[in-house]
Amino acid sequence: MNRSPLARALALGGVLALFLTACSEGGRQQQDDAAPAAAAAEKTMTAVMVTHAAPGDTFWDIARRGAEAAADRYGVDLQYSGDPDAARQSQLAQQAVDQGTDGLALTFSKGEALQGVTQNAVDAGIPVVGFNGGMDDALDYGAFTFIGQDDGLAGEALGDLLTEQGFTHPICVIHEQGNVGLEARCAGVKEKLPDTEVVYVQGADMTQVSSTVTAKLQSTADADVIIGLGAPFTLTIVDAVEETGSEAKVASFDLNADLAQAVADGDVLATVDQQPYLQGYIAIESLWLQHNGGFVLGGGEPVFTGPAIIDQDNADDVLTGAKDGIR
Repeated sequence: MNRSPLARALALGGVLALFLTACSEGGRQQQDDAAPAAAAAEKTMTAVMVTHAAPGDTFWDIARRGAEAAADRYGVDLQYSGDPDAARQSQLAQQAVDQGTDGLALTFSKGEALQGVTQNAVDAGIPVVGFNGGMDDALDYGAFTFIGQDDGLAGEALGDLLTEQGFTHPICVIHEQGNVGLEARCAGVKEKLPDTEVVYVQGADMTQVSSTVTAKLQSTADADVIIGLGAPFTLTIVDAVEETGSEAKVASFDLNADLAQAVADGDVLATVDQQPYLQGYIAIESLWLQHNGGFVLGGGEPVFTGPAIIDQDNADDVLTGAKDGIR
C-alpha cells in the first residue's frame, strides 16, 4: 500500500513507541527473573553524544534522559555535551574521534560545520548516527542512520491543522537563526499557509524574545496565530500575547510538562511533538546495535519519531509522561 510520508512517519513513530513500552515494561520483568545480556551493568562500549543544546532549553533534558536510559540498559559508557555554537560542536566531536570512542551521536542543525569531523570519524571506523536536526546533511555526510523527524513535513502537518481551523496569517518565531530544522518547520507551515511571516528572536534571551514578539503583534493586527518552535519559547509567547491583549492564538512545536498543561488547558492550540526521549534512546541503541553485530537501524533510511500532533483532545494522554520528564 502506498502511504504518504506523514502516514509513514506517524506509523513508525507509533511502532517505536510500542517497542520501547515493551522494553520498559516487559524488560523489567525479565530482569527480575534473569537479567538479559543487554542490561548488564558492565560497560560494553563508549559513546559520545554532542548536541546543539542551548542553556535553559528543556527539550534537551528530555533527549538526554532517553540517551542515558539506553546507555544504562545496554551498558554504554556515555559522554554527553551540548553547545549552541556549531564550531564548538565540531571540536567536541573531534575530541571524541581522537580519543577513539566506539560511537558518535551528533545533531546536524548546522550540518556543514560537522561535515569534516563526520568524515574523520567514518575514516577512523567510528560509526556516526545523526539525530534530531539536519536529516539530509547527516545522511549525506556519512551517518549510517538518522533518528528524528522531517522538519518540513512537521511544518506541513501543523499547517494543515491550522488551515482546517480557519487560520490564514501565522507568525512563525525562529529562536536560532541558521538552524536548518527550525527554518524547515516555518517553511513547511508557509507551504500550507502562504501568508506566514517569519520572525527571528534570540533564544538565549527570553526578555528579547518577549519584546520582539510583543512588537510584532502590535504591528501586525491581522495575525491570527503565532507559532513557537520550542516549549520554553512558546510559553514566553503565550505571556506576550496575554500582555498585549492580542486575539492571536498560539501553536507550538515540541513539548514539556508546562506546555502539555497549556495545551490541556486550551492556552495553546496544539503542538507538534517529535518525541526527543525516543531520539536520544534510539540514537544510543542504534550505536550499540552497530557495535554489537554491525546492525544498521533503518537500513540507511531515516527512522522517524514524529511528527505527532498533541492537542486538547489527547493532551491528557501525555501529561504524566511530560511531568516525568520523558515527553
